[in-house]
Amino acid sequence: MEVSHIEHIGIAVNSLDEAIPYYEKVLGMKCYAIEEVADQKVKTAFFKVGDTKIELLESTDPEGPIGKFIEKKGQGIHHLAFAVKDVNQALSEAEESGVKLIDKTARKGAEGMNIGFLHPKSTLGVLTEFCAE
Repeated sequence: MEVSHIEHIGIAVNSLDEAIPYYEKVLGMKCYAIEEVADQKVKTAFFKVGDTKIELLESTDPEGPIGKFIEKKGQGIHHLAFAVKDVNQALSEAEESGVKLIDKTARKGAEGMNIGFLHPKSTLGVLTEFCAE
């Protein structure tokens, strides 16, 4: 597997309306996209920092993954996403190395990306995502 760069850092927030002004007014970034990913029960907002993105994640359902994360751990860094050429290949290689997968195959995520997650119990406590266009 070849990781080309950190694609984005996912940050769970209670409210995009409350979080976006911090990134825009305090850090001087510009939110370039807001999108709802219904099957993941999340609304996202994206910022660009060099080649890396910041993805803010607001739950649209308290029973969704972000809602449960915030209930358990509060707001903060949720996951680290790496850009790869082929998500299915990267998932397969990770599984062959003994890593527990959340996703056995790629699925569609925000910005039309193909995504797949590795279980944090197998990744030193860091929820890890592979992304490819």
